[in-house]
Amino acid sequence: MLQALDVTFKRSERTLFEGLEFTIHPGQKVGVVGKNGVGKSTLFELVLGNLHAEVGDIIVPGAWQICHLAQDVTPSGRGALDYVLDGDQELRRVEKALADTDPAHAPERAALLHARFADLDGYAAEAKAATILHGLGFSDAEFQQPHEAFSGGWRIRLNLAQCLMTTADLLLLDEPTNHLDLEATLWLESWLKRLKGTLLVIAHDREFLDRATSHTLHIDAAKATLFKGGYSAFERQRAEMLARRHNLYVKQQRDIAHLEKFIKRFRAKASKAKQVQSRLKAIERMPQVARVHLDTPYTFTFEAGKMSHPLISLRDVDLGYADRVVVAGIRQSIIPGARIGVLGPNGAGKSTFLKCLEGTLEPLAGELLRGRHASVGYFAQHQLEELDGQASALRHIQIAREAWREQQVRDYLGTWGFGADLVSRPAASLSGGEKARLVLALIALAKPALLVLDEPTNHLDLDMREALVRALQAYPGALILVAHDRSLLTRTVDDLWLIDGGQLSVYRDDLEAYSASRTVVDNATTPSKPDASKRAKRQAAAERRAALKPLTDQLRQLESEIEKVTPELKAIETRLADPDVYRSTPAAELDETLKIAAKLRHRLQNAEHQWLEVTEQLEGL
Repeated sequence: MLQALDVTFKRSERTLFEGLEFTIHPGQKVGVVGKNGVGKSTLFELVLGNLHAEVGDIIVPGAWQICHLAQDVTPSGRGALDYVLDGDQELRRVEKALADTDPAHAPERAALLHARFADLDGYAAEAKAATILHGLGFSDAEFQQPHEAFSGGWRIRLNLAQCLMTTADLLLLDEPTNHLDLEATLWLESWLKRLKGTLLVIAHDREFLDRATSHTLHIDAAKATLFKGGYSAFERQRAEMLARRHNLYVKQQRDIAHLEKFIKRFRAKASKAKQVQSRLKAIERMPQVARVHLDTPYTFTFEAGKMSHPLISLRDVDLGYADRVVVAGIRQSIIPGARIGVLGPNGAGKSTFLKCLEGTLEPLAGELLRGRHASVGYFAQHQLEELDGQASALRHIQIAREAWREQQVRDYLGTWGFGADLVSRPAASLSGGEKARLVLALIALAKPALLVLDEPTNHLDLDMREALVRALQAYPGALILVAHDRSLLTRTVDDLWLIDGGQLSVYRDDLEAYSASRTVVDNATTPSKPDASKRAKRQAAAERRAALKPLTDQLRQLESEIEKVTPELKAIETRLADPDVYRSTPAAELDETLKIAAKLRHRLQNAEHQWLEVTEQLEGL
């Protein structure tokens, strides 16, 4: 088993771990979670032996083979398939020994090596490596391309593939989904479920953690607590634990106040000196319960300026590049308030479509019409590297808002989690998550009518993802979103578009059904299940959707009611806000107008109240 025994570790003057203890048993799949900077990656370095605790020990069984997902390695000239096969080091050693052994001179050694090769499933190794590469989005044509020919994100995929090829007893994965799309994330979940070894994975994707892990190791305040279950189960258990601690804190403060009241009243009386001293000692002996703090550092919003209707119309649009069409015949319009998630397999053309909406890629054919007020806020991973590396976050915002005072800039950056220690640091020294927050902050400044977001949650921690969900839910403009984070998609989009087979279509089912349709189980490595089981799962999913339909229908009706009443009420309230109306309007007409406003206000409040109730019911189900 893997154990941490009373571990204390400091980095510079900061204590990351103090009295850290946990035990992870063989075969457990553990999600490692906690706020940015609490020491999750440092824990991996301690397990690997690259760092050493000042006090205590990290105990790893000596016979365990460990594989760690490297986020950055020296480019290699090895072909992609060979690079992945290198992950099975024992198999490579046997292959080399076989190549160096002449069967004519050492027949017994050759026979033993062939037997060992078979035991290691060497004859199926290439098929296994190909399965992994396909699952992570590589095509057959890319198998022989050298590792160094791929971009940074795809090299990380190759590093992940190499890790999955190992027969390691302990697999350490640090943010494995950061460079994956939804299809590759779904495939990785199914692969990790079948993993026989022990898994520690750092991730900020709650859906992925729920499906791929059996336990959650939460790091907070230099300690670690192991919870049973995935991330959702951890959240429930921790909420209950914090509620109990809060209640205990409130009770203790009440007891202390009672004792202090007695002390204050009778401190000056000699006859009560003994009782006063007794109560003072009682307060000293109390184990102090800390106040529960659940504050988030993120309080940002997205606003929209003027919006045309429609914002963008695409009429028989073909998209692609000079040598080929990627998506053909697009006929869609994007209107204010639209909430659209774009689905599709890797390479289908999702990013191509988003570039067209942003304006950096012109259609090959057809007509794309933009409204007069249709500004686009576009987020993609490459923008993180396009920041001025020498300029601070403060300077980036000052350039965008020259009229703002420095304190205004600092206050704005504070809503995005940039404290005094971060605002003046060069962008080049910021982490991936900090760069992503800065890019989003710059986009929000422009108050775009349309947000086009391509994998915005890469590198973002769970608190920031939650804040992003809230901001997008309140955003009045249109949203087009590509993301592998299913929680983000489920909670922020109303409609799904699918790009597949060179066509863009409206996906009529929900995200759960899409995920189920894209989850591929490799028959070569997993025992096949009877078709009856698959039918039963599909039937259960259909029954669940049918059970939810009355609530989802009611939700749509309430949303229509809110959308209808809101502008009517706003128009009347705008009129009533004019003092001249009260002087020039006849009393009977004014009275009737006030009555209509009251009725509309009541309808809106009632609809919003019901909407909240139905939403809570759906979330509970």
